[in-house]
Amino acid sequence: MNYQPVLQETIRFIEDHLTDELTAAQIADYAGFSLYHFHRVFQTGTGMTAAEYIRNRRLARAAAMLRCTDEPIINIALDFQFGTQESFTRAFKKQYQLPPGQYRKLIGTILTEKGGEQMENQQEVKGWFLSGSHPFNYKIGVDTNVVHQGNRSGYLKSTTVQSGEEFATMMQQFKADKFLGKRVKLSAYMKTERVEHFAGLWMRIDNAAGDVLQFDNMSNRPITGNTNWNLYSIVLDVPETSSVISFGVILSNTGHVWMDSFKFAEVDRNVPTTNLEVTAQLLEEPVNLSFEDGLFTKEEA
Repeated sequence: MNYQPVLQETIRFIEDHLTDELTAAQIADYAGFSLYHFHRVFQTGTGMTAAEYIRNRRLARAAAMLRCTDEPIINIALDFQFGTQESFTRAFKKQYQLPPGQYRKLIGTILTEKGGEQMENQQEVKGWFLSGSHPFNYKIGVDTNVVHQGNRSGYLKSTTVQSGEEFATMMQQFKADKFLGKRVKLSAYMKTERVEHFAGLWMRIDNAAGDVLQFDNMSNRPITGNTNWNLYSIVLDVPETSSVISFGVILSNTGHVWMDSFKFAEVDRNVPTTNLEVTAQLLEEPVNLSFEDGLFTKEEA
């Protein structure tokens, strides 16, 4: 069974209630699962328990408030359901290796410029580059304010897009050797703002000749408009003849996409692939060699 839609709905519910009291029983009930089944599905899908996810997200939101606001630490602690400032400090120090007050003074100064978003061009985002139909009409970089986990997220945003046909991607490529013959799941957390057409993860498997063996860009399940952080995934087979794996985030037309915590993992063959058919079907023999058959009819087209 494909639990991805339910998992995404559950994460959306959690994101909307991070400052509220949340229990595993409440979330399991929202998801429509027994508590045991919910724990299994959530941990399999995210690699962490629901309690760990909630704590990590609350701490990430708290860290952003420490960097970007002057809100008293006790208020931040209570807003994110830590009973005392002491319990918040212990959890925060375990996650960020610094107590909240010291983190605010030190990391806030290092990461931000004038308290705002830190922008870097594609040469400065280690490992990533910008491509697409009109990459000069988009920007990529890192953001220290809008973060899913840790201190930074990546982003791709439109700047001077002129038409709806334009798109860009923030991407990487690497050798397929490690995953040959395996079924691979690419997952990442994404958040969007004012996405006019669509955004999504994408992954492509090519052979040495550059032929596309497997491909998915989420065009059949696009992310549009304004969305909070959620987990998205692509599952593809990597045939033995594969040479290169390319992946990234695509933004078509205008909008702003944040991304965090990309992960590759081998999955069981029972997990369905999301591969989109991208190759045209070959004919049994050549046709219309003298062009006497004219044009396609509407039915043939």
